[in-house]
Amino acid sequence: MGRPDGIRVKNEVPMYYLIPQFMTERHDAMNMVTVDIPVEPLRHYMNAQRKEGRHISHMALVMTAYTHLVGEFPSLNRFVVNKRIYQHKDFKVSLVVLRPGSSANENAMSKLAFTPEDTVFDVQRKIDEYVEKNAAGAEVNANGMDKVMRVLISMGPLVNFAGWVLRFGDRHGLLPQALLNVSPFHASVLFTNLASIRTNHIYHHVYDFGTTSVAIAMGNMRDVARRGKDGAVEVVRCIPMGVVMDERIASGHYFALAFARLKEMLAHPECLEKPADTSHPVY
Repeated sequence: MGRPDGIRVKNEVPMYYLIPQFMTERHDAMNMVTVDIPVEPLRHYMNAQRKEGRHISHMALVMTAYTHLVGEFPSLNRFVVNKRIYQHKDFKVSLVVLRPGSSANENAMSKLAFTPEDTVFDVQRKIDEYVEKNAAGAEVNANGMDKVMRVLISMGPLVNFAGWVLRFGDRHGLLPQALLNVSPFHASVLFTNLASIRTNHIYHHVYDFGTTSVAIAMGNMRDVARRGKDGAVEVVRCIPMGVVMDERIASGHYFALAFARLKEMLAHPECLEKPADTSHPVY
């Protein structure tokens, strides 16, 4: 049976069809790595844009780079459900926003849709619109997932049964498109910017429920010692990103190539003003 949110992958090497038989859950296949992004090129670019009257955030730059990365490395946009490999039909990013004036536990969690054609200006505009929409009071501005969760909570003792129905439907591709559209668990990647609450980066788990295969958590800036071209050790100010990946969707070598390309794009953020080059995708 097909899924409304994914296309079955059928032309992969045999190993990728066998791995889900032994690592049946997403948490069982988690690999973790820290990717340090030098901040100086980003600051230089952001300051130049500010002089032109444009506000560009670190988050927008990183999200644009990752969106373009998926256009060049489409296997990053895969997911495994019920031991089968699928390709997402679109690219959506789950985000968490803390509403101003709310308690520490009152967040808005939703998702945004991007395409490889989006430039950094498109991404920044979509982020700004999303934050503005979710910044009002929870009662006034509840998003789709807020409403779904409230319905589930109102079911009282039946919430366990409802949870089972949702998990069963997810495993067998039976969830309605309307629910998939609002579910933050059904996305290509989870992004959280912990630096916005002055917190260090973490390795955020990937959910077993849903289709999100990669989680990225940005944290407080830190100094990283590196060896320069002349052999001398230099200290570079970086944005650390804790990345958690489902290794069933791609090889370690593939992930390494992809994140090296991500760092290359962020070292030259002006390249993000153009759509991604998807003419030669890497599989």
